[in-house]
Amino acid sequence: MTLDEIKPGQTAKIARLRGDGAAKRRIMDMGLTKGTEVTVRKIAPLGDPIELNVRGYELSIRKDEAAAIEVA
Repeated sequence: MTLDEIKPGQTAKIARLRGDGAAKRRIMDMGLTKGTEVTVRKIAPLGDPIELNVRGYELSIRKDEAAAIEVA
């Protein structure tokens, strides 16, 4: 399952990051690393962006970025 499939209010743990160098590094720099718990707070009406609560702060990411994050 990927992060873009999680419903608002649900919490998941990051299992793996897919992607190549720069894109993967950008996601990791935002604090989305393996083992981190993430709560989906809101999803915009058209599905993009997705607002997350990660490590005590709010973060908005694009749907394609969320699709590259596998969760358990």
